[in-house]
Amino acid sequence: MAELRLGPLLRYADGSSATVWVETSRPCTAEVRCADGSGGEARTFQIAGHHYALVPVTGLTAGTTTSYDVHLDGTRVWPPPDSGFPPSVIRAPREDDQVRVCFGSCRWAAPPADEPDPVGPDALDTLAVRMAADPEGERPDVLLLLGDQVYADETSPATQRWLAARRDLGDPPGSQVADYEEYTHLYYESWLDPEVRWLLSTVPSCMIFDDHDVIDDWNTSAAWVEDMRATPWWRERLLSGLMSYWVHQHLGNLSPAELAADPLYAAVRELPDGTDELRAFASRADVDPASVRWSYRRDFGRTRLVMVDSRAARVLDEENRAMLDPGEDRWLREQVLDAGAYDHLLIGTSLPWLLPHLVHDAEAWSAALCRGDRGARWARFGEDLRRGADLEHWAAFPASFAALAELIAKVGSGAGAPATVLVLSGDVHHAYVAEASWPSGAGPDARVLQLTCSPVHNAVPRAIRVAFRFGWSAAARVLGRRFLRHGRCAPAPVKWRRTGGPWFGNQLMTLTLKGRSARLRLEQARGEGVLRTVEESQLSSS
Repeated sequence: MAELRLGPLLRYADGSSATVWVETSRPCTAEVRCADGSGGEARTFQIAGHHYALVPVTGLTAGTTTSYDVHLDGTRVWPPPDSGFPPSVIRAPREDDQVRVCFGSCRWAAPPADEPDPVGPDALDTLAVRMAADPEGERPDVLLLLGDQVYADETSPATQRWLAARRDLGDPPGSQVADYEEYTHLYYESWLDPEVRWLLSTVPSCMIFDDHDVIDDWNTSAAWVEDMRATPWWRERLLSGLMSYWVHQHLGNLSPAELAADPLYAAVRELPDGTDELRAFASRADVDPASVRWSYRRDFGRTRLVMVDSRAARVLDEENRAMLDPGEDRWLREQVLDAGAYDHLLIGTSLPWLLPHLVHDAEAWSAALCRGDRGARWARFGEDLRRGADLEHWAAFPASFAALAELIAKVGSGAGAPATVLVLSGDVHHAYVAEASWPSGAGPDARVLQLTCSPVHNAVPRAIRVAFRFGWSAAARVLGRRFLRHGRCAPAPVKWRRTGGPWFGNQLMTLTLKGRSARLRLEQARGEGVLRTVEESQLSSS
């Protein structure tokens, strides 16, 4: 009999359809049966000895909420008979519904319940406990996970023991994951957490990778890539990372129509074993990143989310350095400048666009040094600084930073402009709000804010707290201007000021969007289902 190994994850959901992702113990037919009579089924496909299905659910009625069960070859496997959680549900929203968007990034898997948690309560666990205690209370309409869903390069003690049982950790890559099978273990550790498993079964989710989903500082520079390719274990690690991301995260980001048009998805479902087909796809993505698009768009009524790949789509040539390759840049422009009107534009990018001023200036300076603007000796120093201090956000790609500022100003201006343009990010292990402004007469009508929220569950060393607090200070501005003068850097085309934070701790932000009104809440995990509100503010009014 087939068993449910992982999931269900409720991924896409709109007013009439949804998708539910599962992993099973053997080939079978996975079926979702909803209490209102809607549902769907799909045959599993095989990757590296694992069996998966993404079940399309049809026949939903907009404005309703229905519970669902999962059956494998006709046998019910979800919810489990001993579940202490409320039923998993699918909510089919109406076009004019209020939308709650909850987001964050950077989550170490929580330890078992009987072990102490060295980094404090997990914000996702805490959210799940609160929701389960009040099933009719407030819940997100969608959960955005903005990177570092798993940590391939920072494994837990339990995972290290599991790795040591299958290979010698004295050989590279040591206690980091090495192949697809080891990646699947990371997802089990993270998504079999009982609270998180139930949460992901009942709240739709959108995901995008960041560096630790593969390795710290992934694609920092051309020199970094060259060094990694010289190591004997890197290719298997990268291909396994891309393959496991496609299976566990990327597929669920797509709508049913996009899935139906995806040739790779069709191919792996038709083959007895899709491993070679998926591996060839990952190999092409490694050789030619422009051949693959990990970015995607989702619309929630009159709110548009454009999730941007700010890791794999980079151009790393120092003379033409860009966060997005030309095709990706065109795609982004098409999505945000689409003639269809919307009230709020959310740009999801794992890496913040607007940083503390000193960090921004240091990144722009290092980019100028690495480009050779101050000579070969300074170029070598710039590369060492870039890697050592993780200077690889949008500011480290000055042309891309400016291009995004120009695009935001354009989309936020004129008749039909959205009320807000909100850049949602994580990565930097703290939270803050920064508001952008343009030179007189050049700025958009929309309110433009950088909303950064991280971590969901991770360590925040004291040094990081001190550095980021200082990075916003007046003294840091003076130091940053010196960096810019030395690098002969052009001034940024946009100014910004911090309007909230920095906040440190395991936390989540929630946007409540209704008409042209937008409200923000930041909550920090206190355990036992307590998420303490530390900031609440009105971003725009109807």
